[in-house]
Amino acid sequence: MNTDKKKGSEIFSNLVQNTVDFGKKAAANAKSGVATMVEKSKASNYERRMKKYNPLFPEQFKSEGFKLPNIIMIVDDAVRRDIDVCEGAIGWLQKEADTEILCLYDEFIKESGICFIPTATCDTIYCVDSFDRTRFINAESIFSLAHNERMAELKHIAHCLGAKRCSIEIYEASSDVLSSKQSVSCSEKLGKNSVKEGYEQSNSQAHSNHRNGHIEIEFQDNNNLRVPTLKWFAFDNNIKYLIEMCCNGTRVVKTETLELSGSSSATMSRKTACAIDALGKIKSSISMDSKAAKEHHSKLYFHIEF
Repeated sequence: MNTDKKKGSEIFSNLVQNTVDFGKKAAANAKSGVATMVEKSKASNYERRMKKYNPLFPEQFKSEGFKLPNIIMIVDDAVRRDIDVCEGAIGWLQKEADTEILCLYDEFIKESGICFIPTATCDTIYCVDSFDRTRFINAESIFSLAHNERMAELKHIAHCLGAKRCSIEIYEASSDVLSSKQSVSCSEKLGKNSVKEGYEQSNSQAHSNHRNGHIEIEFQDNNNLRVPTLKWFAFDNNIKYLIEMCCNGTRVVKTETLELSGSSSATMSRKTACAIDALGKIKSSISMDSKAAKEHHSKLYFHIEF
């Protein structure tokens, strides 16, 4: 009988111990599950913040696979200094009008190796030089700079080809094409019936051009014929044919007038201009898109005499 009591006591003790162990294990599993959920929540929140702020780190910037956007805005690092996911970043990437833009901290300008023209200034937008991707030009002066370079290049072409004189006339579009459609409807009661009539009216306004400038140059004792170095007009067929006619040894042309379209040597695309406008940092009464449109619709008349 004592043996049976002893066995019963042992069985009861084992049951109690198993119950206690099971409870502890369940509590540990529950605690572990909660910890896992907390960690997952933290990771998910971190990923959301990374996606929101999209910071750019030095190792990304210096990697071979990184492609420098065509637009850079210099910003103060204090803007995002207290955001954990931005710690150690050199700036961030964002999109405006489907165009990628690099917001670069001013403290990283020197280390970036990028040349900013005329100089790097906080809260200023820069566009890539179409002919040198290591140079970025202040967006507020890029159109005037490009215009002056094109004029200088045409003078250079005339001088290299041995011209006696040349003239450049600049025509710019003073108004964009405007189009609109207006639907008009009216109804009239005729006895028991109601008659409805409608029509659609279309209005449009074409570009009107006006001469914006005229330049004349006369060269003295200009007999040093050579092939000019081209930049803005390197792919303009009219300019290439003129150079070929003058440099093939059998020049017969005495005068030539070329019409050069502004779109063939545009400073930037309309898409890029819209992205800059979306940033809202250009302090000008004329939008970048308007300037780009004006340039695209402009014409240069290049007259040269030998």
